[in-house]
Amino acid sequence: MLITHDTRCALDAVVDLVNTAPEDDTTPDGLSDVASLEEFVRGHDISDVGVLSEFDLSAVRKVRGRFAGIFAATDPRTAAGLINELVAAAGTTPRLTDHDGYDWHIHYFAPGASIADHLAADCGMALAFFVVAGEQERLRRCEAPDCRRAFVDLSRNRSRRYCDSRTCGNRLHVAAYRARRKEAAG
Repeated sequence: MLITHDTRCALDAVVDLVNTAPEDDTTPDGLSDVASLEEFVRGHDISDVGVLSEFDLSAVRKVRGRFAGIFAATDPRTAAGLINELVAAAGTTPRLTDHDGYDWHIHYFAPGASIADHLAADCGMALAFFVVAGEQERLRRCEAPDCRRAFVDLSRNRSRRYCDSRTCGNRLHVAAYRARRKEAAG
């Protein structure tokens, strides 16, 4: 599956957006205020964004919840329905553009769109490409018991199980190793 630069940027943004949501009542919201939304926008180099407000923050949080539903979808039909609703509500208007040193690529958001509609359109279409390609199962949640972070499995054989192999994956492998050693010594 060919993933263009702008699609990869949209995938990174949607994964990071979903992962800003609090996992439970004890974890903070990664989008706690307008300043954190501004930081998110800067961190992902999202173009064509004006001055952000509390209204934008609320709208982005709602879009984030809808994206979380796509990652939780158990089948392509459900994911497709959720994506269709999301991109339709955003008023998707595909257009070719080249800016900021990037070659031609497609923006799916309308000129002057809100940040929520911008994310819904561009990130929704990036996820749509996976459903169309029969790769919806690559939109995953970490399998570590104490982590539910979203990620897109871009491994060749679709075998990635953890959001980060250096943290969640390594921690579980070390725990399994120690349990085997304890059992063998026991």
